[in-house]
Amino acid sequence: MGSGFSHNAQNPLETETGLGDLPEGCVASVLVHLDPPEICRLARLNRAFRDALVGRFRVGIEIASEFYIYEVVDLGCVQKVWLDKSTGRLCLSISSTGLAITGIDDRRYWNRIPTEESRFGTVAYLQQIWWFEVDGEVEFPFPAGTYSLFFRLQLGRSSKRFGRRVCNSEHVHGWGIKPVRFQLSTSDGQEAIFQCFLDEPGKWVHYHVGDFVVEDPNTPMKVKFSMTQIDCTHTKGGICLDSVVIYPNEFRERLKCF
Repeated sequence: MGSGFSHNAQNPLETETGLGDLPEGCVASVLVHLDPPEICRLARLNRAFRDALVGRFRVGIEIASEFYIYEVVDLGCVQKVWLDKSTGRLCLSISSTGLAITGIDDRRYWNRIPTEESRFGTVAYLQQIWWFEVDGEVEFPFPAGTYSLFFRLQLGRSSKRFGRRVCNSEHVHGWGIKPVRFQLSTSDGQEAIFQCFLDEPGKWVHYHVGDFVVEDPNTPMKVKFSMTQIDCTHTKGGICLDSVVIYPNEFRERLKCF
């Protein structure tokens, strides 16, 4: 018995096998039979399942405490897609760097500033402009269901001072004169329009643009969206644009807590 034990200890090739040794194709075949919450748990537990999911979506990966997240980078448009840990429902966020912003390349109007308050680590900050227009689109194979689209905005520029969060509202102006117009449309003909004044400085607000319904999960849905205030009788400024987010419709109440 002693000699047998010594032989096994000295031969590194004779090791136990586990889930991590399964071929990626085999693991992927298992994933398609699991619910999203089960996929989340397995992806956080085992590298083989993480690698299989990454291979399926051709993306980078990050495991967070609350979400399973995989990132998509396409033509400079940074997106993050994740499955909610508690429900397994799909959520999507598009960085300000992936949006078409009028005047973004002119430092007299816009600047990109780093911040820990964004999932993407940076936001677009507007000092002042006459013609405010932001457009974007996303095409994605959403699971069937009803989704809500939001712009994540903040009036004022936040920073840290002596370890405490402060918000500078020096440049905030023009958002209470005429309403901002939000709009979305989908590739299957759905449309939504919403108008409102922006009047909550110092905190991030999710402005609800509208909802859309996905019936066929096998066909990618293209969603176009915009945010405009193009009344050139006055300037407007002092706003941070973080991202556009798409959540399952039932998450709307949850966003009021942010």
